[in-house]
Amino acid sequence: MAVQLKSGEEIEKMRVAGRLAAEVLDFIAPYVKPGIATAELDRLCHNYMVEYQRTIPAPLNYAPPGYVPFPKSICTSVNHVVCHGVPGEKKLKSGDIVNLDITVIKDGYHGDTSRMFFVAQPSIQAKRLCEVTFECMWRGIETVSPGARLGDIGHAIQVYAERQGYSVVREFCGHGIGTKFHEEPQVLHYGYPGTGLELRAGMTFTVEPMINAGKADIRQLADGWTIVTKDHSLSAQWEHTILVTETGYEVLTVSPGAPRRRTEAAHTPSGIAT
Repeated sequence: MAVQLKSGEEIEKMRVAGRLAAEVLDFIAPYVKPGIATAELDRLCHNYMVEYQRTIPAPLNYAPPGYVPFPKSICTSVNHVVCHGVPGEKKLKSGDIVNLDITVIKDGYHGDTSRMFFVAQPSIQAKRLCEVTFECMWRGIETVSPGARLGDIGHAIQVYAERQGYSVVREFCGHGIGTKFHEEPQVLHYGYPGTGLELRAGMTFTVEPMINAGKADIRQLADGWTIVTKDHSLSAQWEHTILVTETGYEVLTVSPGAPRRRTEAAHTPSGIAT
């Protein structure tokens, strides 16, 4: 399948969808605290999307080939869950870290983003993993410009993660996005510079590295969706939807509460929920 270059009108719709996805994370941040069940986080987000934003939660009943329909409106990945965690009745406890992954559909276009949240006081190890993963995402994003290659993104992420003593999950990657949840190209979070597809203005895709504190090996749980680290080590992920512009890149999943890098703000990136 060919990569779809977005028109000016399509890009504006992607901006709206991206902003709305990020605003769901702003909305839910105060609720991420000890004692709340991930199913309740899902319910709150679902209602906010459907009733307030008038958006469609893209994950709900999403069923790519080989998968059963995803049963919830958001993904909640706690501690050693790498991605696609299914919300349930288990309650968050102090010291947990959790990734909330939000994708909304507005006027036929998708906005996709995720953030890490601390539940009360995280361990030093957990906090460092979240911060390094956030930096990995940004180092990948900063390579984006017309004429750059997909391998440049993956290389920047892999080099930084491995220098910090962490590993990069290889079975899952970023993806093109637009009127479809998952389009071409696939955006690997490892690789070699100067390799892969050449980036062109009008491309939209996600950068969403999954970084493990231990080994990169993963396994799937019996629900058919939840992915965990094989060695039970902590895992973290951050995600933005990116537009390749004529001169560089634009982050489409921005909102007032979206965490910024240390060079832009004094707070740490994952210090948005306690």
